[in-house]
Amino acid sequence: MKSSLVLSLLLLATANINARDIKGKVKDAQTGEEIIGASILIKEEPGKGAVSGMDGSFNLSVARPKYTLVCSYVGYKKCEVEIGNKDTEIVIPLKSDDVVLEGVTVIANNPGRTEAGARGIERAAMNVVNVMSAKAIELSPDITVANVIQRMSGVTIERNSSGEGQYAILRGMDKRYNYTLINGVKIPSPDNKNRFVPLDIFPSEMLDRLEVTKSLTANMEGDGIGGAVNLIMKDAPSERQFTVNLSTGYNAMYFDRDFQSFNHGAIVKQSPYEQMGKPEDNRVTMDNFTTDNLRMTWKKPLPDLTAGLSYGDRFFDDKLGVMLAGSFLNTYRGKESELLYYQPGTTHDGIEYRNYSSQQTRIGAHAKLDYHINANHKLTWYNGYMDMREAEVRDKYDDKEGSVRMKWNRQYIVNSTLKGEHVFLDDGALRLNWSAVISKAYSETPDNAEIFMQGSHVRTSEGAKRRWEHNSDNDKSGYVDLMYKLKLDGGSIFDFSVGGMYRDKKRDSFFNEYKFDSATGVKDPQYKGEDWNNYDEILFTAHKYGNISDPLNYDASEKIGAAYGMAKYTYLNWEFIAGVRVEHTNQGYVLEFPTENADPEGNQKYTDILPSFHVKYGVHKNANLRFSYARSINRPSFFEIVPYSIINEDYKEKGNPDLKHTVADNIDLRYEFFPKSSEQFMVGMFYKRLQNPIENGLLNEGQTTYYKPMNFGNATNLGVEVDIMKYFNWFGIKANYTYTHSSITTDKRIMEGNDVKSVSQTRPLFGQAAHVANLSLLFKSTKYGWEGQLVGSYTGKRLSDISNWYNDDIWEDGYMQLDASVEKSFKNGISIFAKASNLLDTPLLRFIQNGPHTESVNSERKDGNVIERKEWHGQSFMLGIRYKL
Repeated sequence: MKSSLVLSLLLLATANINARDIKGKVKDAQTGEEIIGASILIKEEPGKGAVSGMDGSFNLSVARPKYTLVCSYVGYKKCEVEIGNKDTEIVIPLKSDDVVLEGVTVIANNPGRTEAGARGIERAAMNVVNVMSAKAIELSPDITVANVIQRMSGVTIERNSSGEGQYAILRGMDKRYNYTLINGVKIPSPDNKNRFVPLDIFPSEMLDRLEVTKSLTANMEGDGIGGAVNLIMKDAPSERQFTVNLSTGYNAMYFDRDFQSFNHGAIVKQSPYEQMGKPEDNRVTMDNFTTDNLRMTWKKPLPDLTAGLSYGDRFFDDKLGVMLAGSFLNTYRGKESELLYYQPGTTHDGIEYRNYSSQQTRIGAHAKLDYHINANHKLTWYNGYMDMREAEVRDKYDDKEGSVRMKWNRQYIVNSTLKGEHVFLDDGALRLNWSAVISKAYSETPDNAEIFMQGSHVRTSEGAKRRWEHNSDNDKSGYVDLMYKLKLDGGSIFDFSVGGMYRDKKRDSFFNEYKFDSATGVKDPQYKGEDWNNYDEILFTAHKYGNISDPLNYDASEKIGAAYGMAKYTYLNWEFIAGVRVEHTNQGYVLEFPTENADPEGNQKYTDILPSFHVKYGVHKNANLRFSYARSINRPSFFEIVPYSIINEDYKEKGNPDLKHTVADNIDLRYEFFPKSSEQFMVGMFYKRLQNPIENGLLNEGQTTYYKPMNFGNATNLGVEVDIMKYFNWFGIKANYTYTHSSITTDKRIMEGNDVKSVSQTRPLFGQAAHVANLSLLFKSTKYGWEGQLVGSYTGKRLSDISNWYNDDIWEDGYMQLDASVEKSFKNGISIFAKASNLLDTPLLRFIQNGPHTESVNSERKDGNVIERKEWHGQSFMLGIRYKL
């Protein structure tokens, strides 16, 4: 007995002595991409195994001299690898489980879904591109595309009134200088003033990947000085896939504050003028208006609710791929603002407080079908619908005056795109791609009501105004691209491309405003708490005629025709692309109600020749050096060239029919190194020279200050970008930093005694932050199913409003945001997750820089600068569950 025990101990000791640690990686056999979460088992000891980490690596301790590793992962064929006594570092290649049909190979993979796939797209692209994968989007703390995109290199965001991200700013260039694509096709904007697309209308879970292109090739539309944002929607998978998620959350702002809401369901969508059939005699009385929608409630909001559902599969021997996806988000957000200092010429009585309560409802749905007719011909049909509705209450007051605004807005985008991809000749030497696109964007803000207070009673004269606005943007466009590949002796290749695009855009805009006096007159004001307690109880008298002849009632059209030619030459480690694009623009408007002071019609026609040249050189293994040059443009928005004048929240706004379009020359230089398929190191420089950039500025015309789009002069914009991604077995780092320096010299006003004189001043471009940085720390335990992310984002000081007075511009202070997310996955396909955003709740500050003109200003300061405004948005928390089959 004792001898048996001793023998067993000796054998165990010998085994431990002979045991050795082995390291290995699991990779895609075709692409070399590291595979995360693959299962590795020892065939001879099924109970012993490991799971590949974030860099595809695994570790095992093995006592046997020889054994077999069995590796498996969804979508790949099971792989067995025999290991000998000397093997200590192993690579397991997994082959994709693709489906082979009769003469047709269908590979329904979406490389951008994974981090390694996203890096592969960046590496293979001819121009300067950054890609965020579906996996990175899913793990991020963000629920809309607008918030997701701020994590990318060189990108900042402009926020809406509730503090949520709304528009992308690329490389310090204002949102107007980039355009938005869905699956590579340009979409119209529901914005009632401009052509840029609000990215907060898109739920982030609808995407397979997010691409930001920063240098344009000739086959891309030319109006992207800052770049282009491409939303690649979910595509059909190679095997059946079903995903559902449900989450709820709350905004910390409402822990100690009520949410203000109004009865927006009672809003009458048409103005009285529309209801009456738009007659010449359009007199109104209070009988033409309902007051039911003016009833306010004050209570705690319901929890946020988000839900998503997607289903993908292939049918008819895998020739037909189907992806259906839907998303619903209902969130409650807000903002608390203190306006401390007013621009000269405006009246104020102490600090003005503005409290916002906003309920945002987003609905997204899309259907994407692809049909492989045969090995050479494929059709894709995409249909997408994005709908956002926002009910917002803004309560504004100071020591003597106040107002409450009840605003409901709905925006939606509908897009239907039919694409064809055709291959001809041997080895697919000739290819033809085409697209036919129909899109519509719509926005309506019916019965936008504002009620004005004088102390504790309703203002007796013009105590309220109610405004109806709606506009639609209808696009019909077609694209065609013809490509021919010519292979030469010695391995060099020429790729020739020609193509064209035509777009017919029509926009209509409606504006109708009415004003009201207190029905009880000057001698008998209506006091809150005595004569009324809710806003629907106030008695008003309507002015007889509303403002229906405003220039904001217009029809506009834009016809754009484009053609391009491009050639690509590949030889050894070199790739060259040279091309030229020609775009003709015919843009105009017709006023519905011409006035004496405004031209009833306006039109702009111009043709731009846009050359481009790109070079890519493989300097060493897994590394590229890129150089790009491209000329691009920016067109004025329809609204900007209409001779309108309107009173908005902070300023009077005015159009500019003489506004010129912007032309820019763009140069990029970037070195990129991909140590592993999911890792990267990038450093790049860019330079832009802009002729006639368009900026909004505060201009004095007579005694009135207007916020107006202008061409202030030529400008330059240059900068440096650094982008790093590094993964270890359970830990990863993503970091990027962008420095941007822009310069424009304009004429400013200055007072010398009693005289107003003109001086020159050099400043940055509007909205441009010199410093932008993002740092993400990622944690993943594939063995236990945990993963998380801690994200910090910093946006430096940037110009917020431009004044025509010297040193009187308004700036936005540097801003730091911290967000976090965590997810726990189970083997049955269920996972639970939590997200938290704006953890620091750093106040957003706007200020006027310290100088002689602010010496006498008695207001709160920071670092000597006069604080114009403070804003808080509160932290948001979310807890959810996700199921994947």
